[in-house]
Amino acid sequence: MNNSRKSLLSVLVFSALFGATPSLAQSVQTQNIAPFVSDVPQVQQVMLSPAFWLEQHADHKPLMSSAQIQAFNRELVATDKHVIDPLAYVDELPEAELIKQIKNTSSTPSSPRFYVDGTALTQADFERYHANTNKEAVKPTNAVRFGMVVTRTSLRTFPTDDRVLNSEMDADLDRFQESGAFPGEAVAILHESADKQWYLVAAYNYTAWVKKSAIAIGDKGTISNYMQAKDFIVVTGDKVDTTFVPNKPRVSEVQLDMGVRLPLMPKDKIAHLTHGQNSFASYIVKLPVRNDDGSLDFKAALLPRSSDVNVGYLPLTSYNLIAQGFKFLGERYGWGHDYNARDCTGFVGEIYKTFGVLMPRNSSWQGAGEYGQNWRFDKTATLEEKHQVLSQMKVGDLIYIPGHVMMYIGDYEGQPYVIHDVKGLGYIKGDGDFYDGALNGVSVTPLLPLYLNSKTSYLDRTYAIKRIANGAATDTASGGAQ
Repeated sequence: MNNSRKSLLSVLVFSALFGATPSLAQSVQTQNIAPFVSDVPQVQQVMLSPAFWLEQHADHKPLMSSAQIQAFNRELVATDKHVIDPLAYVDELPEAELIKQIKNTSSTPSSPRFYVDGTALTQADFERYHANTNKEAVKPTNAVRFGMVVTRTSLRTFPTDDRVLNSEMDADLDRFQESGAFPGEAVAILHESADKQWYLVAAYNYTAWVKKSAIAIGDKGTISNYMQAKDFIVVTGDKVDTTFVPNKPRVSEVQLDMGVRLPLMPKDKIAHLTHGQNSFASYIVKLPVRNDDGSLDFKAALLPRSSDVNVGYLPLTSYNLIAQGFKFLGERYGWGHDYNARDCTGFVGEIYKTFGVLMPRNSSWQGAGEYGQNWRFDKTATLEEKHQVLSQMKVGDLIYIPGHVMMYIGDYEGQPYVIHDVKGLGYIKGDGDFYDGALNGVSVTPLLPLYLNSKTSYLDRTYAIKRIANGAATDTASGGAQ
């Protein structure tokens, strides 16, 4: 066995026996196990291991209690228009309000759009999409129904699967893709498309069009009881699947993303065999499923006890913030949860969902939100004032620039580092030229060297830094604060 493999084995044995990582010096010895090629400045291979950051910056001290998180969520729903309780939706919408919801969701963009083959969308194309929103079917009063998501699905601008790009023809950015929704989430169903294949739904942090096949309609009380179950698992891995079950596709190999919450079946409802498999080595969860008539039902599904899940929410600690973030490392960037992945806000949102913390969907909504402890910077704020705030950051703090959010994981040699789900990579090279590259995935980077263009750094455009874990704290102004 060569020295590098012996070093790796010692790391694994140490961690397994003692629940900790060896010293940074020992960890560095594992750097040469695999080739490492990088154009990212100031990032060493060892920094791609959570152990590097956990050893230096993390502990298990709770940052918020369960009661504090519940109070945080209640306050967020009560005060932030971008986060709602779908089950608190009114039972009927008047015509004007429903029309407003449709128009807000499905508006014609002001700039040109193109199909993937380069064909420009015409007025006739948009008229066809608008026709399918079915505004003509809106009545003076419109019943609101309620449902649950039964499979990972997309929330769309219009009721269509058509991929639509902007003038840059970046095939990664489908401009009709808005967000994602996941099994076990409640929705208010506001309207149905003309082709009867889509619902306009209000999820807890977004309103958009979703495939009917992904939604099961149920009674509000039944859904509420399901959502409030005291015994539940939370998915803490990037993705886990329910166990394969022959001839039962509704419960077989269902993908569950980080943050999905599913009730556990009561002990007296669990038999020794579930779907022909002994139950003792699995978690038996109550999975929402869709009947052929579109109605909601619940079925037992198995999750192996080896799955990356937790019974109850994870404690919100600096250790868990880093550990959860690194579970996405290297995942491809997915605009609006496209590509079976997620974008920058999906990334931080799913991390915090494992602790039971809710957040708005878009980075602008998050950055401008009054929740948490906030440091805000207007155009008069100086870099020195921003550096002063950076020197006070704690693991899990969120840094906002227009259209993007990053999570702070610690300093190294005086440089703040972040983990984020990001497309571009730009910085000033040693010769003074601007390097225009790409990351296009969940990445660890230093903050200060990153540039948006040859003249504008990330720090130049930083307009807010947010600390979730001090939800009761008041806003703190820093030079030019808004």
